[in-house]
Amino acid sequence: MSPSAAPPVLPMMASLGTMPTGADWAYELKWDGIRVIAEVDANGCRLWSRNSRDVSGGYPELLGLTEASGLQLPAVLDGEIVTLDENGAPSFGLLQRRMHVRDPRQLKQLILQVPVSVRVFDVLRLDGKSLLEATYDDRRALLESLELDDPFWEVPAAYHDGEEALGLSAANGLEGVVAKRRRSRYLAGRRSSDWIKVKPAQTRDVVLCGWHPGEGNREGRIGSLYCGAYDDSGRLVLIGKVGSGLDFAMLDLLGAELAGLEIDKPPFDASTIPAGDRRAAHWLDPLLVAEVTYSGWAADGRLRHPVWRGLRLDINPESVTH
Repeated sequence: MSPSAAPPVLPMMASLGTMPTGADWAYELKWDGIRVIAEVDANGCRLWSRNSRDVSGGYPELLGLTEASGLQLPAVLDGEIVTLDENGAPSFGLLQRRMHVRDPRQLKQLILQVPVSVRVFDVLRLDGKSLLEATYDDRRALLESLELDDPFWEVPAAYHDGEEALGLSAANGLEGVVAKRRRSRYLAGRRSSDWIKVKPAQTRDVVLCGWHPGEGNREGRIGSLYCGAYDDSGRLVLIGKVGSGLDFAMLDLLGAELAGLEIDKPPFDASTIPAGDRRAAHWLDPLLVAEVTYSGWAADGRLRHPVWRGLRLDINPESVTH
């Protein structure tokens, strides 16, 4: 495939909300992975992350989509790269092992140890024809006709009952449902209420701003991480600190990732944390994004009970808002 400077289409994003009901809606399971736009023609396949990075080199086993018999090229598909744990549930933590690697020698082993596949949930171009103005129902019917069913590419089911879909999501260890308005068109690069994320647990992205040294069995490692987000005026503000959910493997990975990002001063207003914490903390250039779960918001504007889920190298920190 000839080099492209940018993806052919930016992904449409869902808004967080409550479950809509009625015949106007279809429901798809929400997969816990990395969103990709797949650009396919007779010469090859290119995978673009949602922040417009070419991630094809990290997933060579997924590039055989050009051989799919039912796919009329050139084509553009929208989907999610996932890897499954020993219980068959998507594991974003396990997928972290693939996200950083581009070296062919390392990938040769990781392809066997951490196999990945793509759940394809939309078709945006087929036989060179744009489908952005087509309705969800029409795009879905075309997608199901492509017979993308092999170990690396799969079209997951869509449902007519939102509560049934949410129950299946919970039973299969997934993170919720995306409700999609059946008559809606594909709004490339936009977040829309035509797609609604419904999650049994709240999750959000945070910007990593610093870390506090650990104690006890975490002595000599990271104990917790300062989390930030950008307010309406574009200032980075502290929204919490996360330590739960970090295992030793992730702490070691973070130690290596963060080593080159340390700066002298906090990247947010230092008066928002106690002086004792300021003296012990290591501050970071706010270039990395992570995802956490949380139970709600405290009165001081901080996350309640945040739990680490993983790094999000596919998200730009400037897009993480309060």
